[in-house]
Amino acid sequence: MAKTGYSRAERVADQIRMEVADILMRRIKDPRVRSVTVTDVELTNDLRIARVFVTALGTEAETKDVFAGLSKASGFIRSELGRRLTLRYLPEVVFHKDVSGPRGDRVLQLLDEIQDKGHGQSDEHDDASSNHHG
Repeated sequence: MAKTGYSRAERVADQIRMEVADILMRRIKDPRVRSVTVTDVELTNDLRIARVFVTALGTEAETKDVFAGLSKASGFIRSELGRRLTLRYLPEVVFHKDVSGPRGDRVLQLLDEIQDKGHGQSDEHDDASSNHHG
């Protein structure tokens, strides 16, 4: 019996994430997509659309080139997925820029600022205890 809380869509999304990363690394010859990292895949519950989240290094203009390259390669990537996965229906692959990294960094920065404004004495205690553990 399948684990509750881990749906078929999530299992398929994990598989798609690994396969798309492999396809981009080994099969795509377009130099624009060389610096791409696949960070996540969200699959609709009906398994019809796979939203592939990627990060790309470089300037805004270079990022636009990356997405142009991904858009051009999406048909090939989908057909390659069809050969690798045994699914009744192959989802449409849609690429999205992953903005969670910078957003997460900003949240951590804000939390650090809040902590710095807080208790000076507890910071010293936290620093001392963290040195013992790691």
